[in-house]
Amino acid sequence: MNKNLLTLSLGIAAILLSTQFAYSQGANCAKRDAVVTRLATAYGETRQSMGLTANNAVIEVFASDETGTWTITVTTSDGKTCLVASGQAFEELAERLISDDESDA
Repeated sequence: MNKNLLTLSLGIAAILLSTQFAYSQGANCAKRDAVVTRLATAYGETRQSMGLTANNAVIEVFASDETGTWTITVTTSDGKTCLVASGQAFEELAERLISDDESDA
């Protein structure tokens, strides 16, 4: 669970800044099945984590363990998937939250 939250947090700033841009442009959007297939065949990326936004859009992080590439997508309720960020050097982390008791020590 922490791993998925951390993965999503990597792209939260990019999502906040570019989601509206991606929705309005349409050039970076297609049917979800086509986007997922393209990410798998062209980049070897598979879904690593996902979450639901306040407006019921689904945010997903795709990444390749072999190449380190990653892509963040947003899928609207009508099935349109938009690419909002991508990059390299993906790392899977499982950091735990430090409690107040531990931080005082």
